Amino acid sequence: MEPTPELVRIAAFADGRQGGNPAGVWIGPALPEAAEMQRIAAEVGFSETAFAAPLHGEGQGAEVRQWRVRYFSPEAEVPFCGHATIALGVALARRFGAGDHDLRLSQTEIRVSGWQDETGQWQAALQSPQTRSKPAPASLVAEALALFGYDAASLDPSLPPALIHGGADHLVLALHSRAALSAMDYALAEGRTLMRREGLVTILLVHAAGERLFHTRNAFAYGGVYEDPATGAATAAFAGYLRDLHWPHGGVIDIVQGEEMGMPSRLHAEIPAEPGSSIRVSGAARLM
Repeated sequence: MEPTPELVRIAAFADGRQGGNPAGVWIGPALPEAAEMQRIAAEVGFSETAFAAPLHGEGQGAEVRQWRVRYFSPEAEVPFCGHATIALGVALARRFGAGDHDLRLSQTEIRVSGWQDETGQWQAALQSPQTRSKPAPASLVAEALALFGYDAASLDPSLPPALIHGGADHLVLALHSRAALSAMDYALAEGRTLMRREGLVTILLVHAAGERLFHTRNAFAYGGVYEDPATGAATAAFAGYLRDLHWPHGGVIDIVQGEEMGMPSRLHAEIPAEPGSSIRVSGAARLM
């Protein structure tokens, strides 16, 4: 039988039984019209809602393992969303059983897996789209720094500003101190104008606590959201950027995000050696 429509709410990249980034997940026999998906995403009110339906001719019911997926924020469609994909992986595992699912997005194809660990907590992992990075133009860096009230002295020179991609486009700014990261502040309307003009889904602010541990914050004015507590797409893009820099990551990094929001989140990324290749991003999830 075709999957009956269902809308669930799941917090992805949770820190145990708390925190994480809430996402809506809609699963049904066919995707609604774009305007209806936008309406549902606005009604859910989370930073993103994922919509999934079986690919035509790819099986039905419990045997479905291939899906057409689109993502909507409250204000706009986005090409890829990591935390909503993790939430989708958990929703599919709950409904159809643990295992892998192939996802056809608007611009690429990826895979997600969902399962329960030995404690009963839901877990999921995604294989991101391919990654790429390049230095950010000086004019864009200056405008972004001004948006947040930083200056060039706020930056960590070991991680230069860059445009990074792992399914969506982001600007990364690495800050030299944890205090500077905690002080993030900007005007939402100005951030929306900048990010939509430049096609930046988020601006990722980072502080390196070590070679494999990073604290991050993500401004998501593009989607009408001031800040995301956990951002899988930006984590994948950032991991690819570290690989491009030949950063001594040793093949894995951990991201701590959402602390300033009172929604502590943990993201884990595995980085293969091949330049541009997919990043595996994983984490826990909790049902809401």
